[in-house]
Amino acid sequence: MPDVEEKVPLKDPGDAECRSRKPETSAPTREDPSGPKDHPACLIDTVDNVSKLSNKIGMNHDFHMEEKVSPPSSLEGKVKETMHNAFWDHLKEQLSATPPDFSCALELLKEIKEILLSLLLPRQSRLRSEIEEALDTELLGRKAEHGALNVPLLSKYILDMMTLLCAPVRDEAVQKLENITDPVRLLRGIFQVLGLMKMDMVNYTIQSLQPHLQEHSIQHERATFQELLNKQPSLLDHTTKWLTQAAADLTTPLPTCLDASDSATVACSSPNEAVGSPEPLSPTMVLSQGFLNLLLWDPANEEFPETLLMDRTRLQELESQLHQLTVLASVLLVASSFSGSVLFGSPQFVDKLKRVTKNLMEEFDSRPEEAMQTVSEQVSQEIHQSLKNMGLAALSSDNTASLIGQLQNIAKKENCVRSVIDQRIHLFLKCCLVLGVQRSLLDLPGGLTVIEAELAELGQKFVSLTHHNQKVFGPYYTEILKTLIPPAQALETEVEPL
Repeated sequence: MPDVEEKVPLKDPGDAECRSRKPETSAPTREDPSGPKDHPACLIDTVDNVSKLSNKIGMNHDFHMEEKVSPPSSLEGKVKETMHNAFWDHLKEQLSATPPDFSCALELLKEIKEILLSLLLPRQSRLRSEIEEALDTELLGRKAEHGALNVPLLSKYILDMMTLLCAPVRDEAVQKLENITDPVRLLRGIFQVLGLMKMDMVNYTIQSLQPHLQEHSIQHERATFQELLNKQPSLLDHTTKWLTQAAADLTTPLPTCLDASDSATVACSSPNEAVGSPEPLSPTMVLSQGFLNLLLWDPANEEFPETLLMDRTRLQELESQLHQLTVLASVLLVASSFSGSVLFGSPQFVDKLKRVTKNLMEEFDSRPEEAMQTVSEQVSQEIHQSLKNMGLAALSSDNTASLIGQLQNIAKKENCVRSVIDQRIHLFLKCCLVLGVQRSLLDLPGGLTVIEAELAELGQKFVSLTHHNQKVFGPYYTEILKTLIPPAQALETEVEPL
């Protein structure tokens, strides 16, 4: 099996005996005396090493794998290329000899046969028998001994079988092989495409087993956690504090932004309505708020919920992605207030501004002021040049200075524009948990439409993670929330699926 890495998305590689149904893309007890701070280490050591792949497959419906390709300029890539070239050069020498030496060719044909057989489904018995007969190792060996092994004819048969078995996404690659006349180059090309077809079958198998792997992952994670909980009854202390804080947040009005000097065109108010008379709490509301709070988690706070330790790295990645989108949307919102509707109505201009900003934001976390100074200057130049190209009036010196100043102020955490965008992205994610990603995208808060594609990706990752976590630990959350929400106030008795 070649080195592989995870990618998305995948589809069914198809059924060779039902060619017309092939899809268009390719396609598992005493209380421990230790204190609360010992719990994370215990869980990380025990849970994090169990069913990692099954967890990833179960959580991500679009999970699939691809062959890992080393960059040609890397040492590994150069070594592999040198070894491969040496092998195929040796094969060419053997086939060109008088009489031909078929020893390497026989080994290749044997491996090709095994690969083709591995691509078959259990019900494809007729094709299995046909391949076994056409590429019979003993028969090919006897032909080679008498110098009668017809490599081009066998290659033609292999190509025909690949055409029958491959997914439509590989059709073009197989067709290109049919134009190669050199036998060695053809065999090399066959091996390359067969490698892709093998990965397609792996992904088809993963997709077929995904529901079973998901259920296995859920049951296994819950059982493993229960074993630890039996030994350490206080193992849910941090989780209880996390949910307690989430319930308190729902009854506390969000602070409003008082800094209105940054942009005259941006209203400094939260996208959420002020909490006058809070609605009755429900377990689902509290849990959703708790998941959102994880995206604002203080790294210095060691009391991370025990039920989410396996997902902590993924949550940190989502938090970083959210932070980048907040800055990006803030830059675009300020830029749009100076560019005008004509200029910002051009998708090409907006896409270019997004690319420029993303490329210049790499050092934002470590040096926000310097990063935003560079961004402000470049964005100002792009606006100036685009206005000129479209024959529109250029920005005055005062407006240019104001634009640059407002963009640079985005580096401050308390910046009003940045605060509003951050709140609106959190509101979007909250809607994703309740309504789903697609429905949430239909009514995006102001300032977020320019990053719709990025938000869709972020929302889908967040929903997948929280959905899987809730399926695993839902029973524990339900018991904890019963103690936090008064029966007379609760709208539901159990945590409903998000």
